[in-house]
Parts: sequence; structure tokens; C-alpha cells
Amino acid sequence: MSSATPPSTAGEMLQRSREFLARKGVEEARLEAELLVAHALGLDRLRLYMQLDRPLTPAEIDRARDLLVLRGKRMPLAYIRGAREFYGRSFNVGPGVLIPRPETELIVDLARALPAVRVADLGTGSGCLAVTLALELPQAEVFALENSAAAALCAGANIARFAPRVQLIEGDGFESLERLAREGGPFDLIVSNPPYIERSEAGQLAPEVSEHEPHAALFAPEGDPDHFARRLLECCTRADSPVLAPGGSLLVELGHRQAPRVRALAQKLKLEVQLVRDGAGIERVLSCRR
Repeated sequence: MSSATPPSTAGEMLQRSREFLARKGVEEARLEAELLVAHALGLDRLRLYMQLDRPLTPAEIDRARDLLVLRGKRMPLAYIRGAREFYGRSFNVGPGVLIPRPETELIVDLARALPAVRVADLGTGSGCLAVTLALELPQAEVFALENSAAAALCAGANIARFAPRVQLIEGDGFESLERLAREGGPFDLIVSNPPYIERSEAGQLAPEVSEHEPHAALFAPEGDPDHFARRLLECCTRADSPVLAPGGSLLVELGHRQAPRVRALAQKLKLEVQLVRDGAGIERVLSCRR
């Protein structure tokens, strides 16, 4: 795209975009070039391939160049396009909001088998879990709890678009969880994808993650990678004011080395425990029943 002669057709733009992203070290340069060029031209990928001979306007060339420059700086594709797929739906995302991951869909798969009537999503982020659970469990009353103002704004837009009956609560998630349990009774299901990456692992992350996604949604407190999982487990089993109903379930996403420690804690708290592996064989979700 930096050539002195601008591309004249969509096909030529696509070829140059692939080469540019490959030089910048983008792993899936071919796919991402297709998505970005299609986005710049207001097309989907299929229609892009049906219009490779389409002449380009100067405005289209400038729009594609701007998008490619951002991706070359390793801004996440989801932020550039403003959307990310989750459980077959396209959710709005943007800077300051954790990008939904395929492995998080495992929580939805597990939740669909549970008889949940009252559901809470702690740290909802984009709202992808809360919205999806509301759509997949139409009988459930779903609450989305979020501390970040940027994430709450994004979640609110996704909730309004897909599942307006989800109740978004902005503020400290644990305080909100306890207050909602006091006011309306304990929950049948609590889900969460909390921060669990250790600070020492920051250098191992792709620049798309470490330089652009919100650190508050990624990293656990220094020296305590199990902080949020432990607080959830203790909150759900507190004798004086438990937030999880008897027979209720807790589903928590875990980091790749976290499972043995969190399982031991859950067992110590007298919870029925199951660890569920993701597609990569990692013990990804802690499933607990009270």
C-alpha cells in the first residue's frame, strides 16, 4: 500500500494488503487483508471476491490505507473493525474493552445444560457472556456487572442491540453481587472471565494484547494470580450471606496453570468441582456446584 502508484482495482489492493501485513508480522495476513479490504469497501468477504475487478475511488484507497496502517502497528483487528464474533453473533468492541475469545464460549456451552433462573456475569466486559446467556437461556433473569466505564458503555450497546432485558450494573462487581443477592435472593448461576494473567507473563503476550487491550481486564494483582477466582469462591460459600443458591453453579475461566490451585481451594470450601478442558486441552473452566 506504500507504492507510489495506488492500486487500481480491489484485487490489486487485496494483494498489496496481504504483502504489507505479512511484512509487518501479522500471522494470518491473508485472512486479515480480506477482512480489512472488505471493511474498507463496505463489502463482506464473499462480495469482495466477486468484485476483484472493481475500480477504486481515491476515498476507498485512503480508507483501506488507514486501516492497514493501524493493523501494521498491531492494533487488534477487532478494534479496527469495531466488532468480534462470539457464539455466532457479532459484538461491538473497542479500545478499553477486552476482546471476546473463542475459549470463553465454553462457559456458554456448560451453562446451557443448567436449570438457571437467576444469573450473574461478574466483569461482563463487552457483555458477550451476559447477552449470550440471556439468549440461550430465555427463562433466566440475567445481570451484567462491570467496574470499567468504557466496558460498561460497550456492554450497554450490545445489550440494547441483542438482549434488552439484561440488567447492566456498573460499579464494584463483588459489592453489586452481594447487594443483588440480599435484595432478590442468591443466584442459580454465576459466570466470570476474570483477570488471571500473571504480570511476569506480560512479555510473552502478542503486542496486540499487551499494548492495546485493557490491563485491568488481563492481569491479576501482582503476586496473586488466583485473586479473583478465590474471591468468587469465598463469596459463593460465605455462611452469613452466600450469593450462590444451594444447588447453584459457578463457572470461572482460568489461566493455563491455574487449575490445580483453584481446584484445591474449591474442594476445601466443600464445593463439587469439575475442570473442563478447552479445544487446546487446557483446563480452562472451573465448574463448581454448591
